[in-house]
Amino acid sequence: MKFLRYGAPGAEKPAILDADGKIRDLSAHVSDLSGAALAPDALAKLGAIDVKSLPLVDGDPRLGPCVAGTGKFICIGLNYSDHAAETGATVPPEPIIFMKASSAIVGPNDNVLIPRGSEKTDWEVELAVVIGKTAKYVTEAEALDYVAGYCVTNDVSERAFQTERSGQWTKGKSCDTFGPMGPWLVTKDEIPDPQNLAMWLKVNGQQQQDGSSKTMVYGVAFLVSYLSQFMSLHPGDVISTGTPPGVGMGLKPPRYLKDGDVVELGIEGLGTQKQTFVADR
Repeated sequence: MKFLRYGAPGAEKPAILDADGKIRDLSAHVSDLSGAALAPDALAKLGAIDVKSLPLVDGDPRLGPCVAGTGKFICIGLNYSDHAAETGATVPPEPIIFMKASSAIVGPNDNVLIPRGSEKTDWEVELAVVIGKTAKYVTEAEALDYVAGYCVTNDVSERAFQTERSGQWTKGKSCDTFGPMGPWLVTKDEIPDPQNLAMWLKVNGQQQQDGSSKTMVYGVAFLVSYLSQFMSLHPGDVISTGTPPGVGMGLKPPRYLKDGDVVELGIEGLGTQKQTFVADR
């Protein structure tokens, strides 16, 4: 099943994608795709509704972030062996964890703002895991029981903020609009193997990233279990699991985004995104 949210920012409505790729409104059955509504059994009940009986959404509405009420936006750094190699870094002995502000979350096709003073705004297509029920001290074997589904994220990064100014990575990752999410929350039954998904990203039509989640160092089940040893994971929390090679900082010479650039990205089975990057004046 593919769930989504549509409408103006802050006023999105829940919906489901039907077999013909059309949007069907779920407002009569659930207030939003957040909290308890993200539990795997709750999503299954929504998916069991006769989709043809749901109101059809006309036109081409704006798509919002596919999940509401995200409390934690957790990211994993250097989690692809080939990406670590392109940046000259070594694969870490344990996952690198950093946080991305939930205020960075926007819809999959919204404009992304290049922040004031930015010199090195970069792109990163990533597989995101959406938590469906509270996970604390869970084992790797049971970890996927706590997952609602998966979606695409673009872990937009300002590299100068991230690595050239003192402190941690978070300030280079958390600028407004730096977390496009969606278009869909795809339930885990549609993605039997999250470790074998093709991933790609283009800048102004030119292919930059062409990878696969199979080169992920620490897999989805391991990450959910690992993170749950340090903090409770709650419904709506998002784990962005790292990026394959082809980011701007890894190119020779490096290439970064400028006003007017268009970024398109996608992951097999999870849909696509398209953003125009705009200077934040």
